[in-house]
Amino acid sequence: MVVVGGGGGGNAWAKEMTLRRRMTSIFNKTREHFPSLKDYNDYLEEVEDMTFNLIEGFDVEAIEAKISRYQQENAEQIYLSRAKRAEDLAAALKASRTNPVKAGSSDTAAGSSQGISGGAGVQGQYAPAAVPGGLNQPRPTGNAPQPIGGSLDPLQGYDEETMRLRAERGARAGGWTAELGKRRALEEAFNSIFI
Repeated sequence: MVVVGGGGGGNAWAKEMTLRRRMTSIFNKTREHFPSLKDYNDYLEEVEDMTFNLIEGFDVEAIEAKISRYQQENAEQIYLSRAKRAEDLAAALKASRTNPVKAGSSDTAAGSSQGISGGAGVQGQYAPAAVPGGLNQPRPTGNAPQPIGGSLDPLQGYDEETMRLRAERGARAGGWTAELGKRRALEEAFNSIFI
């Protein structure tokens, strides 16, 4: 397989992903295959260098020869790693089928049968779906969000004290305090002395 780099075509991402899948299926050793972490990291770096060079089109023939030589020398290990991965995926699939997501008491019948939590549901309320594995996400409690500036807003009015409180609360919401401004002014004043 020869991959030509550059060009900037629309399928560059697809070509790279195909090549990376191919390299991962061939060079599939794990940490347990190496005596030290340094050896494993060197192996990963070598694989990534070969992958990058193939994607960019550098020295493709030599890398393809190296890949085929590696495949011949490590055919049994590659086959065993692929078989182990298939077994792991099959076990995970079987576990997901035998342990369906548990539905809470407030779930609707249709949602429960599909592993989706429907919630008691007031329109506009946040009702997240269940997380795979049986854990439900937390649901917010309390009233629905209220619009800002309604009739219950204590900062209604345009007198001086209300305007000051609004400005102070807005600044605090943005992470600013009056102390921060004073400290910055002092720092700038003292820093300008030593210039």
